[in-house]
Amino acid sequence: VQLVESGGGLVQPGGSLSVSCAASGFTFSSYALNWYRQAPGKEREFVAVISSGGGRTNYAESVKGRFTITRANYKNTVYLQMNSLKAEDTAVYYCAAARGLDYVPDYWGQGTQVTVSS
Repeated sequence: VQLVESGGGLVQPGGSLSVSCAASGFTFSSYALNWYRQAPGKEREFVAVISSGGGRTNYAESVKGRFTITRANYKNTVYLQMNSLKAEDTAVYYCAAARGLDYVPDYWGQGTQVTVSS
């Protein structure tokens, strides 16, 4: 099983960035896909989740209206589009696969760094 995030980087406050996660080694279309993040000195926190078929999504209050999670099952890839970025969005972003929307993830990626700074 592999989940490989990419697309992180440095962006100015108010800017946009998209990160993606390519999966292999399991039946991608059967799993809900999550994004979590961990800022320095803080615990890992939930960001967003999308159901296996893509029809349902949930977001943390802190990112609602700014972030959008999507998936392309034919490419085994999940995306997180981040707009109106703030300094407090700075974190390592992880994708994670779970058996359902409210399940603890079974598989995790290694993370990609997103830094919001001027």
